[in-house]
Amino acid sequence: MLKGSSGFYSYAIYEHLEGWPGFNLDETRIAFKLRKDKFHYMAMADNRQRYMPLPDDRLPDRGQPLAYPEAVLLVNPIEPEFKGEVDDKYQYSSEDKDLKVHGWICMDPSLGFWIIVPSDEFRSGGPLKQNLTSHVGPTALSVFLSAHYAGEDLVPKFGQGEPWKKVFGPVFIYLNSVTSGEDPLTLWEDAKKQMLTEVQSWPYSFPCSEDFPSSSHRGNISGRMLVLDRYFKDDKIPASGAYVGLAPPGEAGSWQRECKDYQFWTRADEEGKYVISNIRAGDYNLYAFVPGFIGDYKCDTIITITSGCSIEMDDLVFEPPRNGPTLWEIGIPDRSAREFYIPDPDPKYVNKLFINHPDRFRQYGLWERYADLYPNGDIVFTIGESDYKKDWFFVQVTRKKDEKTYQGTTWQIKFKLENINQDEIYTLRLALASAAQAELQVRVNDSSTNTPLFSSGVIGKDNAIARHGIHGLYWLFNVNLQGSVLIEGENTIYLTQANATSPFQGIMYDYIRLEGPPSRY
Repeated sequence: MLKGSSGFYSYAIYEHLEGWPGFNLDETRIAFKLRKDKFHYMAMADNRQRYMPLPDDRLPDRGQPLAYPEAVLLVNPIEPEFKGEVDDKYQYSSEDKDLKVHGWICMDPSLGFWIIVPSDEFRSGGPLKQNLTSHVGPTALSVFLSAHYAGEDLVPKFGQGEPWKKVFGPVFIYLNSVTSGEDPLTLWEDAKKQMLTEVQSWPYSFPCSEDFPSSSHRGNISGRMLVLDRYFKDDKIPASGAYVGLAPPGEAGSWQRECKDYQFWTRADEEGKYVISNIRAGDYNLYAFVPGFIGDYKCDTIITITSGCSIEMDDLVFEPPRNGPTLWEIGIPDRSAREFYIPDPDPKYVNKLFINHPDRFRQYGLWERYADLYPNGDIVFTIGESDYKKDWFFVQVTRKKDEKTYQGTTWQIKFKLENINQDEIYTLRLALASAAQAELQVRVNDSSTNTPLFSSGVIGKDNAIARHGIHGLYWLFNVNLQGSVLIEGENTIYLTQANATSPFQGIMYDYIRLEGPPSRY
């Protein structure tokens, strides 16, 4: 607690010493349970705030459990306005890049309780990692580490005697108030202003621990990132909006599964310029991904950050995966399935907050809507005729046969080709935004063959379908197609999600592209 500060700070230092037994750290967080008779209004974004049901509404006589314990249909709530709504804490998850402030408002007296996270450096999985925020309780969380929307890949696993230490936080617990007669909802605006103050104050100067280095003992890095895709444009172009980060050394894209150390991320401006400040001393790789392009970038040079250093990098050039010209594409390469068709919820399972909302994917039970919309067969998408915004369901789920049995689904992409070179290689790029115990199989022009041209094997445990996410971990598969498997005229690619034992197994596609053989510039 600091003099003159309306709140308090909390942090934790975790340590695993040599000689200690091995263990897994599945999840760790700070949790606050507020008075249920006082705090009824919850806020985490300008367009994600509302009066909330009471925790008693989730009890057996008032709430009906749905497909998993976190989701409850409110059938007899204390406040009638909530009758018929679904309450589920996962509907209020947020990506770490947007998760800076959230909390609750008490209307009488007018008080706000907020959790402010000024830095992501101690959070795992990169800027798109999703975590819980606040939910019915009234509960407010600061999640330090979790496997949500990722699976066990983001569970740190420590071997016998493996030394490790990490500082989680500090985070700021901010309390504010307004005088009688003022609008209590202005407390949210004040909390956002306080969040900006805390962000600008990072790294804090008050921690005395040697495990939390001050700004003068950290380093900075800056530079410019460009993209070179000659089938898109002959010249290098600025990597506008690129996510650029430092994370422990690894393979390209390894940052999204890294969960033991620190990461430092920023976004490039329109010219591709980036600045990352206040980086802890250590050895890193520089990683990046660029909205609008598939794949991951990694600078092969190890970057050593030392106390007080300021590193200016040469221009970095990302050459995204590409073998030939685009013959056709489906979707937008942005690591999300947001652009595809997201249905209205079943009227029985509505959260009123997300009606006519940009995050319509957060409604409960959308996985069941697929069979409603396609009762007699699976998706057939025709290049040049179909519209992925209307005709490509946002998730390829299983189909329920009876109360205990599910079956895989096969989606078709139909397209026409002329002048096929049977001796050349065509490339099918399959970028996935999520996979949940799924097996993606690819067949071309013959759906009956037992052996697919490609199988991913069983992949993914991010559970984004059940948890109302629009993405989990990112996957990119590149499938070479010999020209001889294609025919002049109409072709069909069959995409089968073959693993089918539950309603929550499936795939969210990010982007699909068929490339022709390499051509000369």
